[in-house]
Amino acid sequence: MMKLQISPEIEIIEETETELEPLYRVIIHNDDVTPMDFVVHILTSIFYLGTDRAADIMLTAHIKGIAYVKTLPKTEAERLINKAHFAAGLEGYPLHFSLEPE
Repeated sequence: MMKLQISPEIEIIEETETELEPLYRVIIHNDDVTPMDFVVHILTSIFYLGTDRAADIMLTAHIKGIAYVKTLPKTEAERLINKAHFAAGLEGYPLHFSLEPE
C-alpha cells in the first residue's frame, strides 16, 4: 500500500515597504503626593512590569525625580500612559508619565 503525500501550497508574501511605528521611552516623574505602593501597582498592572523592577523604578524616580519605565511603540506608550493617568486621577493622585523619542 502506497501513501500519497500532498504538500500544502505555501504562498510567500513579501512586503516591499514596512513602516514600523517609532519607539518611545516612557518616563515616570516623581511627585510628593502619590503613595509608593500605588506607583508600584500602576507599573505592574498597567505597564506589566515585575514587582521588583517596578519597585526599583519607583525608588529611582523618588530619588532622582524621574526614571525610565520602558520603551514601546508610540501608540502603545500613549495608550498605557493615558490609562495610568486616568487610574491615578480616579484616586486623586498627580502621578505623571511622559514620552521621549528613542
